[in-house]
Amino acid sequence: MTNFRVRRSLADTPAYIPGRPPAAVEGMTSYKLSSNEHHLEPLPAVVDAITSVSGTPALYPDPAATDLTAALARFHDVPTDHVVLSAGSSESLSALVGITLEPGAQVVYPWPSFEMYPQLTSFAGADRVAVPLTPDGRHDLPAMAQAITEHTRLVLLCSPNNPTGTVLGDTEFDTFMSQVPEDLIVVLDEAYVEFASGSEAASRIRTEDGNLDAPVDADQALDTYSNLVVLRTFSKAHGLAGLRVGYAVAHLAIIHEMRKSIAPFSVSAAAQAAGLVSLAVRDEVLVRAKEVGAARDDLSARLREIGIPVPPSGGNFVWLPFGQRDATLFAEACMENGLAVRNLGAGVRVTIGPPEAMERLVAVATTFMEDRDA
Repeated sequence: MTNFRVRRSLADTPAYIPGRPPAAVEGMTSYKLSSNEHHLEPLPAVVDAITSVSGTPALYPDPAATDLTAALARFHDVPTDHVVLSAGSSESLSALVGITLEPGAQVVYPWPSFEMYPQLTSFAGADRVAVPLTPDGRHDLPAMAQAITEHTRLVLLCSPNNPTGTVLGDTEFDTFMSQVPEDLIVVLDEAYVEFASGSEAASRIRTEDGNLDAPVDADQALDTYSNLVVLRTFSKAHGLAGLRVGYAVAHLAIIHEMRKSIAPFSVSAAAQAAGLVSLAVRDEVLVRAKEVGAARDDLSARLREIGIPVPPSGGNFVWLPFGQRDATLFAEACMENGLAVRNLGAGVRVTIGPPEAMERLVAVATTFMEDRDA
């Protein structure tokens, strides 16, 4: 409790807790599997781009991120004024909260999902409606649609969902959007979308009548829904988390308001240069994403073999749906073996790491399950 004059909403605002670093264990290499970072080395062209602008730290970066904005507009086939850059997609999310939410307003989002959703929206003083996921870790879109009221000012969707990895289907998304008022902003957070291609999560989506469905096509959806905002980042598949560069794509009216809430110069020159090159070599980025995805699917299958019901994931992580007690015990067992994983209460999220880390994770999980069931 503070005696200083601060916002009342702070009393109910959860602090974001970063992924724990691994403990040092004698005789072992420790691995951090708690922050969804890319474990592969950066692409050489990206390193060269960062180095090329490192000699001018006294100069402000281009506030409009002109070159990267133009490249992203071409990539998404939209006008340049439909794109805004930000310090990671989290700053775009913060901007959207800033232009929509205030005390008395309502936000609807799935839960569990990205931990900054409750933090940012609570800080704005908004009423949070966290709609539980379905038992298989998916968005309950019918329940989310029912949760929308005249006070709702923002809806957040996450696909692939962090931490469960599930992917939204095109049909269910369209059905949901048809039930949303046209003046209500809906955010589709696609931070991990590059990892979803060819994944179990993306290939097993089914409609209500049991037919296979395709994942949401964000670019097509942007053409259809003027109230949609798509968030993307270079932090995950592009491996630029430390540079903080993300962006939002939406219709001009929304982007115009978002620019008022995004700090000038928030995307550094190094981040802009690295993002521009990484986008140009996106084919290489996707090859690496598939490599991570293959390791993810292999880990998922091995964990299921020992009795952990891991849902199909489209991210660079897997979700172990333990209860709170087992989640804590498992996270502790991992830490004792030089592995830091993310305990989120209802379960544990494990980021895909190097082969040795995955082998050790399976060994720890095997022993854990044997001891638990003994």
